[in-house]
Amino acid sequence: MSLKTVQTLLERQLLAEDLLRRQEMPRHDLVESTLHKQHKAELRSLLAAQEISELARILEALPPERLALAWEQIDPKRTDDLLAEVSEGTRELLASHSMALSSDCQVNAFELAGGRLQQTAVTSLDDLEGIAPVWVDMVATTKYDRRKLGQRFGIELPDPKELTDIETSARFYIEENGEMHLHSDFLLDREGDSRNVPVALILYKETLFTIREEELPVFRLQRLRARMQTGYVTDGMDVLLDLYAVDAEYSADSLEEIYTALGLVGKHLSGEALTDEEAARNLADISEVEDLNGRIRKNVMDTRRALTFLIRTKKLSQPQLDDVQQILRDIESLDGHTSFLVEKINFLLDATVGFVNINQNKVIYRLTILSIIFLPLNLIAGIGGMSEYTEMTKSIPWQVSYLAFTISMVLIGWITYYVLRLFGSRKRIRKAESC
Repeated sequence: MSLKTVQTLLERQLLAEDLLRRQEMPRHDLVESTLHKQHKAELRSLLAAQEISELARILEALPPERLALAWEQIDPKRTDDLLAEVSEGTRELLASHSMALSSDCQVNAFELAGGRLQQTAVTSLDDLEGIAPVWVDMVATTKYDRRKLGQRFGIELPDPKELTDIETSARFYIEENGEMHLHSDFLLDREGDSRNVPVALILYKETLFTIREEELPVFRLQRLRARMQTGYVTDGMDVLLDLYAVDAEYSADSLEEIYTALGLVGKHLSGEALTDEEAARNLADISEVEDLNGRIRKNVMDTRRALTFLIRTKKLSQPQLDDVQQILRDIESLDGHTSFLVEKINFLLDATVGFVNINQNKVIYRLTILSIIFLPLNLIAGIGGMSEYTEMTKSIPWQVSYLAFTISMVLIGWITYYVLRLFGSRKRIRKAESC
């Protein structure tokens, strides 16, 4: 019944629009506007009363030209849930008819104003009207969002999730229309969750497009600097180079954190003893910083490849070329630090494992002492359990004979322990005198 009602309202709306276009009458625009509002209000009210599943069924049954009219009258708060309910084909049609972007994505456009970047939050393509951005930053966009934005600027925007499938040698290239593509990994250093996040960077007609799945500290810092400092950037290429420069700075900050973490591990190892629990914590800390150090090495290597590609394109001005050379020098210094940290990590790892071995040797030493003490006792106990001993002590009450046997065993065990302890003390004294 709801589907029939919706179809009837849409038919009436289309019919009324067609008749009004064919007829000429006074105050034609006013009549048309009033009629439009009446039909839209009826359709909006009817669609608002439907459940998501029923509404999805209605949209699936509508032809494309009526689907767009119905979609415009749906509450925007329900569109995301509705898009998840309909089929892929219908979802694509609906997304193409809507100017709004998905609610989960974050899109910001930056244009130059007074030498600074002025930020505009983009929730719909209408927000891009009248501005000429030098940087469009996109986070967690759907393929429909990227398609809309790509059509708006005349380019095809890739999915950052698919960048990891591309061969490293093919991540930097220039299209025939002048689009410059750079697919790079940017470091995300979080406690217990450090990783490299793929980012697509596209430079087209002086505008930089950046696409990624999650927010990154490098981009937050770049936005802050560009908004606060006059003349910090002048075009999309400047923004691109500064992103790589900030990424190198962020990697340097992460290396400083590694130095601090390894310093704490070193303090733990400077004591006379290290428990197994402390050694386990040290190994966990060393493993974490080793993983982060490896990611930093991978990150700076990727940045170096991107900057080398930019130099080869010969599209950089002399000041930009100087900036690239400075970034490459910073990366060279980071390489030296990461190599030193690898050696330091290996040393601390060996030292921690050495303490673990010492603790294990102490346990084995105690077990060995016990074995030596009980070795003669086992021999005597074996003799005491033989029939010859019973024959030898048959004239003595068994209570007395076995009591004397037990006392002699204890005495022999104590003498053995005393001898071993005395031997160990003399050995420690000789070692101290030699030092």
